[in-house]
Amino acid sequence: MYQRQKKIIKSASINCFFEAVYDFIIGAFTGAFLSIINFIRTFIFMQSEKISKKVYVLMLMIFEGIVIVNCIYTWNGYISLLPTIGTIIRTYCLWQTNMKMVRISGVTTGVLYGLYYCYYHSWFLVMGDIILLLTSMMSIYKNDVKNKKEVS
Repeated sequence: MYQRQKKIIKSASINCFFEAVYDFIIGAFTGAFLSIINFIRTFIFMQSEKISKKVYVLMLMIFEGIVIVNCIYTWNGYISLLPTIGTIIRTYCLWQTNMKMVRISGVTTGVLYGLYYCYYHSWFLVMGDIILLLTSMMSIYKNDVKNKKEVS
């Protein structure tokens, strides 16, 4: 993993921590617990080069299972599915070596979490998810669409 990627992942991890604190304050408990899970997941993802492939896949399954159990225990209606699905997609994509999948998961995460925070009237986090969505879309265009056109 490159230094630049590690810096981005560290800042994403810090974001997860502060998002968890904020979610607890506004009573968005599904999001709060998922943010804590995402905080831990991101730190483990940074260590992926040091972990065997079998353990890495097992850890993916464990995290996905924790996310589903969290949804059940913090169920607050169908709104709880939005961050749960977003986290499942993001976790799976982070566990892959294909950066295109990570970029795509930024779009799904931005949309699903953005809608979740709209429900809780958390406009500050909605703005953050809009930034994630736009940044991911620009990155997909720059790295996947534009480069594909230039190669053809």
